[in-house]
Amino acid sequence: MTRPQALPADEVAAAVAELTHWDGDAQGIYRRVDLPSFRAAVDAVVAIADIAEEMDHHPDLDLRYDSLRIAVVTHSAGGVTDLDVELARRVDGLFPADPAA
Repeated sequence: MTRPQALPADEVAAAVAELTHWDGDAQGIYRRVDLPSFRAAVDAVVAIADIAEEMDHHPDLDLRYDSLRIAVVTHSAGGVTDLDVELARRVDGLFPADPAA
């Protein structure tokens, strides 16, 4: 199996522009999701974990009561790869807008 390659900075910038809820650069991309409760945030972690396990690609998750920060980078590639962009798209499929808004 070939290891994913880091995307050039301009491709990461284009992906971040397309992923309207995400920010970041070639070193990593991230999104914050505010949820209506702690339990909803925990459920969000579980839903993201299901996707991550299916993809065998795991984000960094930081849960703070009802707020969840999701960060993705392929550490072994030293930057953002196609896997990170796909994981971000799939997270957006779960949370197309801020659930607490």
